[in-house]
Amino acid sequence: MRRALGTMAVSSEDSESSESALRKRRSAKQSDRTAKEADPDQQDVPPEPEKKGETVQLQTGTYWLTRIVLFRSICFIYFVAFAVAYNQNRALIGQRGLMPCREYLRSVKRYVGGKIGGAALAYTPSLLWFMEWEDMDANLDNIALVGLALSGFVLLSGRANMVIMAALWTLYHSIVSVGQLWYSFGWESQLLETGFLGIFLCPLWSLEQIPRRSPPSLISIWTFRWLIVRIMLGAGLIKIRGDRCWRDLTCMDYHYETQPVPNPISYYLHRSPWWFHRFETLSNHFIELIVPFFTFMGRRMCMINGALQILFQVVLIISGNLSFLNWLTIVPSLACFDDSALAFLFRSSGAARRTVLKIQNEDTAEQNPPPTAGMLIRRVVNVSLGILIAYLSVPVLINLLSPRQVMNTSFDPLRIVNTYGAFGSITKERTEVVFQGTLSADPSGEEVVWEEYEFLCKPGSVSRRPCLISPYHYRLDWLMWFAAFQTYEQNEWIIQIAGRLLANDSTVLSLMGHNPFEGREKPRWIRGEHFRYKFTKPGSASAAKGNWWVRKRIGPYFPPINLEGLRRYFQSRNWPQPDSY
Repeated sequence: MRRALGTMAVSSEDSESSESALRKRRSAKQSDRTAKEADPDQQDVPPEPEKKGETVQLQTGTYWLTRIVLFRSICFIYFVAFAVAYNQNRALIGQRGLMPCREYLRSVKRYVGGKIGGAALAYTPSLLWFMEWEDMDANLDNIALVGLALSGFVLLSGRANMVIMAALWTLYHSIVSVGQLWYSFGWESQLLETGFLGIFLCPLWSLEQIPRRSPPSLISIWTFRWLIVRIMLGAGLIKIRGDRCWRDLTCMDYHYETQPVPNPISYYLHRSPWWFHRFETLSNHFIELIVPFFTFMGRRMCMINGALQILFQVVLIISGNLSFLNWLTIVPSLACFDDSALAFLFRSSGAARRTVLKIQNEDTAEQNPPPTAGMLIRRVVNVSLGILIAYLSVPVLINLLSPRQVMNTSFDPLRIVNTYGAFGSITKERTEVVFQGTLSADPSGEEVVWEEYEFLCKPGSVSRRPCLISPYHYRLDWLMWFAAFQTYEQNEWIIQIAGRLLANDSTVLSLMGHNPFEGREKPRWIRGEHFRYKFTKPGSASAAKGNWWVRKRIGPYFPPINLEGLRRYFQSRNWPQPDSY
């Protein structure tokens, strides 16, 4: 390598003698290559590594490998999201679901004048408008399966184009748009925005990993960076403007115990010393409110921002089951790194790194391929993307600067640019709703025995170890966390669940972790009990018995109900009778 580089520095007059000296040292097999390196016309082109196992050092400032990492990461999140949809959509929004999407589409159709047109698509953009509604379960399953197949292909192969990425975005949008309450979480909009930006990372048709005539656009890279800046600033500002505990640095005293779905590590983190919780809160403010501005301070500071954001999200992943939110937030942080920084993720002798090195060498020698009509159109598209994101960011920026900031809100029907935020307020105590059933004819009798249902992941039995499921997501468990600090009148779907449990409905039972009446007759009564939960103290008598929680009854959440008593309630809301399924 040193000889070759030295040869390139020789003036044109001495090129012949340098070439002759090199030929004497090198084998006949390398002579043609040495002559090319000594040619004055090629003096600016660094030579490629000679040995197959030699490390390929990449230059800074290009994003070919970054693009591969980005769209594979996006498709990993898509894969998880479609897996959640496939496993849970039937019970939540299917034909026999708690909130059937067919009925929702019908109500939207009536609202927009009875026609499926532009107004209906603008209100609820979904492919389901154009599918047969008689078998909505099959439609939902097929959308999820196609999404799984496409995202799995990109994830495994590292190859994508605009067609595939646009298809994934359209498919997931079709589910979210009809998901109603079950898809009302902020990360749904965040995935749609991230997925939309991912469309413009890729070539239109080509499935080459590194298509020479379709370089990654710097505008596209900056849209991802702008996304992580908005996510973190939104999360930081909503905290400072929200719960006082974020300002007096005490929020982390409660968070691990009261977060929606704790994991086993949450149990131990909750018992950390007070000074550690203060440090956590200060670090949170630093990373969410200060570090995002590093993005605009040059390559090195931008990479520091990316590294800190990824580290922060990894800590959050370890400390609780927050769905795929934190995994998804890592994705735009990856755009802070160029090919030189991400090269370690690729085999040093692999085709991807060597192809990128070749492209960088050609760019250095100004040997770029002549622009084609397609390349020029692509540049126009990229500029248009930048203008669109800038325009749609205006209300988002206004919201960020407003003292009345709203989090997790979309200002356009396609959810292209959104506001974000999390845990603006922290609950100081954990309450849970526990469903209980009995076979007794009289729910108020002295000898009545109430048996408890268990959810798939949320706390129930005090001896049950907290689950570890991230990035997977149990939607009902999350909604039950919200319902616990509200009333059943504010969450009527809870009464529908109770009615369906009275009927031993298999659809709803698929969302539960334990049915105490499995293989037995149906329960005659169901009630909801309200409990306050706290982690046990390590080393305490309760913990020694294998208990993770201690709980204390607050009172009834809803009174005992039976099928007969619910018939009129269901009828008044146009719900099918619980035992009609």
